[in-house]
Amino acid sequence: MNRIYGASAARRVIFVGFLVGVICSLIGTQIQGEFGPLVTLRIAVASGTAFLVAQLIDVSIFSALKNGKWWRAPLASSIVGSSLDTALFFSIAFSTAFIFIEPSNDVSWANEALPLLGLGPVAPLWVSLAVADWGVKLALALIALVPFKALVSRWQTKEAQAI
Repeated sequence: MNRIYGASAARRVIFVGFLVGVICSLIGTQIQGEFGPLVTLRIAVASGTAFLVAQLIDVSIFSALKNGKWWRAPLASSIVGSSLDTALFFSIAFSTAFIFIEPSNDVSWANEALPLLGLGPVAPLWVSLAVADWGVKLALALIALVPFKALVSRWQTKEAQAI
């Protein structure tokens, strides 16, 4: 979106996605499952905050780098955006530092001290979950470079033919 239509259009898509996500989260907080609401307020706040901040930063970085090497903008913006998204979501959703968001939501299970990824230094479980999530996001960012290049090349070819 950013490469073809610019940062302004990309930001509009982000804001629409954010609004849809907020609406879905609010609906989810009203649906009761076996252990309470399917979406807790804390998860909804974490998800919305992480999405909005990370995506807006992603667009800014991509815009700043898009005239350089074809791979630099998507890779750098994805790495920074994914890192921010992961750090914000998991911290807000599970860290004891943010318990004030929803004091009645018991996240003690996520704060159990365990070896990082099952073999590293001891850390809260949510940190291991975050590191694993971040690793998947980075792998996907690398894998997505190939189709991104193909799509951009195709678009540029069509644009050149139209001129």
